[in-house]
Amino acid sequence: MLKIAVPNKGSLAETAAWMLDEAGYRGRRDGKELIVVDARNEVEFFFLRPRDIATYVGSGALDVGITGRDLLLDSGSDAHEVEGLGFARSTFRFAGPAGRFQSAADLQGVRIASSYTLLVEQHLASLGVTAQLVRLDGAVESAVRLGVADAVADVVETGATLRAQGLEVFGDPILTSEAVLISNGSNPPGLSRLKRRLDGVMVARDYVLVDYDIERTHLDAAIAIAHGFESATVSPLQKEGWVAVRVMVRRDDTNHIMDALDDVGAKAIIVSRIHAARL
Repeated sequence: MLKIAVPNKGSLAETAAWMLDEAGYRGRRDGKELIVVDARNEVEFFFLRPRDIATYVGSGALDVGITGRDLLLDSGSDAHEVEGLGFARSTFRFAGPAGRFQSAADLQGVRIASSYTLLVEQHLASLGVTAQLVRLDGAVESAVRLGVADAVADVVETGATLRAQGLEVFGDPILTSEAVLISNGSNPPGLSRLKRRLDGVMVARDYVLVDYDIERTHLDAAIAIAHGFESATVSPLQKEGWVAVRVMVRRDDTNHIMDALDDVGAKAIIVSRIHAARL
């Protein structure tokens, strides 16, 4: 059986569980379950702390797992990223007292608080900067005010929490992170099927189907707006000179595409959700 590590809590857990459910795998019925066997799909799920997943996968104890790219790189394990999963996106950056630092080069010899000290150390080493790293579990925003550090390295979304502590981000981002599928490189049976299924869920999440009717004389203009993934599906209608068209479009572009199709004469424009897909 393919052994899969899954986050048991935190920002990764809910969406990871949803993706696996959409991919046809059995989830846990009780939040306290630590191991779930899905005999039909020949997989075994292990629900673990997100920070520990890369360690288990890298050691070979488990075959694959879902965790954050930041957690993978900070683990120091031998696991490697298979592909990004498109959720739990975040940016990892340096922050310090307003006006004190301009770039990472200004961090030479200072104290930096972070929950991701290995990741920060490797990034600074790539820049030729040496600093004293202070490892803190959890929020690090108060470290400067409390005198524990001179700067921090943390996940930044809006920056509001940092500003509340008198800090501002500076320099280039350390890392852009997201949820990732990781492997120990052994390519076990079932991995390719898992990847195909997750890819199908991501396509279904990011795309929709658009159906519409249009006069054939305006068909080329409509296809230029949305030509589909490979090409549009075009079928003749009973009404002379009219056709029905079906295309896949990115969900984020849906309303703009509907507006443009309406402008070139499309009628009966219908948008449908894609439950699953294989491309």
